[in-house]
Amino acid sequence: MTAKAPFHIFGVDRPGRFLVTCDHATNRVPEELGGDLGLSEADMARHIAYDIGARGVTRELARLLDSPSIETDFSRLVIDPNRGETDPTLVMKLYDGTIIAGNRHANAKEVTRRITAYHHPYHAAYEALAAQRDDVVICAVHSFTPQLKNRPPRPWQVGILSAYDRRITDPFIKALEAAPALKAEVERRGERLVIGDNDPYDGHLPGDAIDTHALKHGRLNLLIELRSDLIETEADQRLWAGLLAPILTETLKATGL
Repeated sequence: MTAKAPFHIFGVDRPGRFLVTCDHATNRVPEELGGDLGLSEADMARHIAYDIGARGVTRELARLLDSPSIETDFSRLVIDPNRGETDPTLVMKLYDGTIIAGNRHANAKEVTRRITAYHHPYHAAYEALAAQRDDVVICAVHSFTPQLKNRPPRPWQVGILSAYDRRITDPFIKALEAAPALKAEVERRGERLVIGDNDPYDGHLPGDAIDTHALKHGRLNLLIELRSDLIETEADQRLWAGLLAPILTETLKATGL
């Protein structure tokens, strides 16, 4: 086991219905794994190691919603908590053209050790928080890169991902598209508001965090992907949390869910 819990929880006693989660909060690699998995500082600052800006948005969004939050304290390159235990991408050896040297010799025994040390504790704490109330709404926060290598720029500012449970996803997308403050912020940047519906990714992987903690329990849920260049600074993270929080609150109220 790791010396300390591989996650952070904030506002465990807050009364709000939401549980705000950040599966890819940090690029931290524990010292037992060398601190960097053999990657350069530049590579560890890329999206392959964590979701840029998502942690700050998560913390501020949870505060504004007066709800608890949970975030990982290890890089997705150590082990990906948003993958099921049998997913072949659980421990990546090659990611977006970069060889993850520290994972090159990660055999089944090592993967099992990392599951026990990092994956299991995070998900146990996640489930305990989700189970605190019967009407919890899980809101997962992620970020995506503005452009993949040799691909066109991504037009979306926000992507909302979902699987088959779209009870809150559909009205939330409509509310985002109609939100004046959100439109104004995007236009201020010289862009046109584009909300992705299961873009830039498909919204469901069997065994992922939403599947494990929301879908299998019938809990309301949505996954918010923010384009990372919009939330690189603390100020922008607070700004986007401030834009999203009232829309989430109003959408939940309007649906009566």
